[in-house]
Formats: sequence, C-alpha cells, structure tokens
Amino acid sequence: MNLDVQFKIKNNMNMQRYLRENSGWYKYLNRNPESINLFNEEMREKYKLRPSDKLNNIVDKLDLLTSFFNVLK
Repeated sequence: MNLDVQFKIKNNMNMQRYLRENSGWYKYLNRNPESINLFNEEMREKYKLRPSDKLNNIVDKLDLLTSFFNVLK
C-alpha cells in the first residue's frame, strides 16, 4: 500500500476501524491507491459522518425535544 494512503488511514480512527471490518479494501487500496477517496466516501456513509447525516441527526433531536415539551404542556 502507498505510504500516503497508510498515513491517511493511520491518522483517522474511523478509517482504521472500517478497514478492519471490511478487509477487502486492502486489496483495492494496494492495487489502486487513488481509490482512497471511494474508501473514504463509503466509510463516511457507513458511519453517518456526512454533513447531511449530521443535519438529520440534529433535526431528529429537535423533534424529540419538541415532542417532549408538548407532552409536558
């Protein structure tokens, strides 16, 4: 595996965890180091780290709070 790819994975705990869980990526990253972007996108989708996922999480929490306050009324 390319050293740049190894450093990127080593410095990101989520990437390390995803690579351990999906070991098939070792083969793809060894053969094509440019596929690190696809790996990163798939990891972010799996762990819900995309901005849209974070926004949905905030909206869900706000809905929970509003329903909680409506019950208290």
